[in-house]
Amino acid sequence: MAKRVVLVDDSKTILATAQMAVGDLVASGVIEFQSYLNPAELLANLQSGAENFDLLISDINMPQMNGFDLAQAIKADARFKQKPILILTTESSADMKQRGKDIGVTGWMVKPFSDDKLVRSIKMVLGI
Repeated sequence: MAKRVVLVDDSKTILATAQMAVGDLVASGVIEFQSYLNPAELLANLQSGAENFDLLISDINMPQMNGFDLAQAIKADARFKQKPILILTTESSADMKQRGKDIGVTGWMVKPFSDDKLVRSIKMVLGI
């Protein structure tokens, strides 16, 4: 069964780049890929049960809700507490990374990212 990967980022360019990067994984049926421009919409869909994920990849700096608040809200829900969250952001300071760890995020990738690094990270976290 395909693993569901959800990416939330307010940049259409990042969403399109990521979609192309994971194209082979999607085409081979290894993963399903869903993207969101608005983290508040994603959170509402998760809370209502309309959305689920095996891996969430989230930006930090988004206008509707920042990625830390999103991750914190998701980790507070027992259904998602143990699910991995990767941060994909331009932020690279030790303080920001520590804040992510304190919330329970699994890993950190800095933009710009290579297609190969994104695919490797997804495969590593999901064990595929």
